[in-house]
Amino acid sequence: MFSYIKGPLAEIWENQAVVEAGGIGWNIQVPVSVLDQLPRIGEEVRLYTSFQVREDAMTLYGFLTRQDLKMFEQLLGVNGIGPKAALGILSVLAPDDLRIAIVSEDAKAIAKTPGIGPKTAKRVILDLKDKISMEEILSGDLEGTDSDRKEQTARSSGGSSASRGVTKDAIEALTALGYSLTEASRAVRKVEITDGISVEAVLKASLKYLAG
Repeated sequence: MFSYIKGPLAEIWENQAVVEAGGIGWNIQVPVSVLDQLPRIGEEVRLYTSFQVREDAMTLYGFLTRQDLKMFEQLLGVNGIGPKAALGILSVLAPDDLRIAIVSEDAKAIAKTPGIGPKTAKRVILDLKDKISMEEILSGDLEGTDSDRKEQTARSSGGSSASRGVTKDAIEALTALGYSLTEASRAVRKVEITDGISVEAVLKASLKYLAG
């Protein structure tokens, strides 16, 4: 019904954002992981939406990129996962972290979601693993896998081929040290990846984050 909603960000509370568009304030449920990436109140935002209808409610769920929306909809295809559970998983794990957890079969990371037990976490992995490519994750921009997130956040993109190589090498170094792929990718994504930065510098900053 809705592809996306674009307009000034009017309000934020808990896991909801209100976007004003066409004279209407649209109440959109968003993952906690999205809240930190939203612009300031009054600034324009675009949220890609999924309209879910239940017997007792009609709800809009919103995401900063089409790929993150796709991750939400893929979760809905898993037996036993409804919109609230899918949103809960994406609140504990940012979409890129979830993709990595699925491909690396890190059920423990997924099971950290309240209400999601080990069996359900394993079912998520079983159902979605073949739909996600680790090669695509590591070769792409882990901070944002398409241009939409780049437009809406001011954080480092790590977009050049050289910086992507540094990102990949740093993640591999951390996993060699015993960290899970989910932990490693999350730590590296906390580092500002700029052209010319060395793997050693990224690794040092990532270890500092992991130690904290």
